[in-house]
Amino acid sequence: MNRKTQKGNLSRRTLFKFGAGAIGTGVLTAGIGSKLMVSEPAVAQQKDINPEQALQSLIEGNQRFVTRKRRNPNQTQTRLVEVAKAQKPFASILGCADSRVPSEIVFDQGLGDLFVCRIAGNVATAEEIGSLEFGSLVLGSKVIMVLGHERCGAVDATIKGAQVPGQIGSLIDAIKPSVEKSKNLPGDKLENACKANILMQVEKLKASSVLSQLIDAGKLKVVGGYYDLDNGTVTIVS
Repeated sequence: MNRKTQKGNLSRRTLFKFGAGAIGTGVLTAGIGSKLMVSEPAVAQQKDINPEQALQSLIEGNQRFVTRKRRNPNQTQTRLVEVAKAQKPFASILGCADSRVPSEIVFDQGLGDLFVCRIAGNVATAEEIGSLEFGSLVLGSKVIMVLGHERCGAVDATIKGAQVPGQIGSLIDAIKPSVEKSKNLPGDKLENACKANILMQVEKLKASSVLSQLIDAGKLKVVGGYYDLDNGTVTIVS
């Protein structure tokens, strides 16, 4: 082994030891955040906006989608090259895996604008929460929207007590508390359960120690959104 190779291996071992120790102290998170939050000028496309303004950008994008006035922003080859270097999404979406609710289209956004996690029933599992913590703490997302939708199949299956194979049952188990909470509400049973599920996932996200600190510091907002499959409108659920 020559001296150059030995030095390289030593550097890698040192880096590994630093990372392992940092995990326990929280230093690694801060270090990663400081590294990835710095992007080259051409990539720093995220507006210097607050959570309310970020939410407003989502709402306005959805209005353009609904009124057929989409701008299709940040979808050029130039943008593709820019965000290949780094990402700074202004908003995060915890959405349902339903093929009819593609976030970038629904909110009229482009490459690098949204940090999207999709899962049937838009449930906040540990993995989804961890991903959204990363999107906010490290990448700088200003708002997280839990985006549920009209006539959600996962919620409907939960209401009907469907017997399902494989791991599908884990989704139903995650939605059951919302169905139970909404069962005595007046109006459409499925719609009530869908909205109750959205709100329950919002509360799960707010309970995250990472996200709650960002919320308290005024750096993040977590909201619920309900998508109408028939007309494409997203309404805020509260």
